[in-house]
Amino acid sequence: MKRKILLPVFAITVGLIFGAVQQQAAGQTTKKEKRLVRDCDDAKEDFIEKDGLMKDLFTNAYGYVIFPNVGKGGIGIGGAVGNGIVYQGGQIIGKAKLTQLSIGFQFGGQAYREVIFFESKAVLDRFKEDKIEFSAQASAVAVDEGASANVKYNEGVMIFTQQKGGLMYEASIGGQKFNYSAF
Repeated sequence: MKRKILLPVFAITVGLIFGAVQQQAAGQTTKKEKRLVRDCDDAKEDFIEKDGLMKDLFTNAYGYVIFPNVGKGGIGIGGAVGNGIVYQGGQIIGKAKLTQLSIGFQFGGQAYREVIFFESKAVLDRFKEDKIEFSAQASAVAVDEGASANVKYNEGVMIFTQQKGGLMYEASIGGQKFNYSAF
């Protein structure tokens, strides 16, 4: 008789504990995501503050992804990583992870922001399917006043970066890869 009562009580207790742990983990993820969204909002404001013409890019692009905090470092072999938020029509649709590997002469570390604008639905869909990678030849524009005035989409994307801090000497080759996940 005791076994019959204890087993359901044990199962309910384990279920409640597991549910509470899952709920707590989901709450932490939500906090991280909310912080990432705030960081993206701040990065967007900084991009526009540095170059007022970028406001039109954010308004008119089919979609964009903002990586507000990308960390990069290397000694011979280097790498970079950052998390970002993906927008379509100004609305959040998902998150993305940027990873980069490079080989060559490099020394130091830096932090920067990156925004990638997508010209069309087809290009954004390719990004969402993790089919966009940038080779060493992909060029990003450093954001300064008026820097966006003459920039054009290249294969449906336009890339801007903004230095946040650090110092890195680099003459290397490498590329960026992205992973998308919907909210």
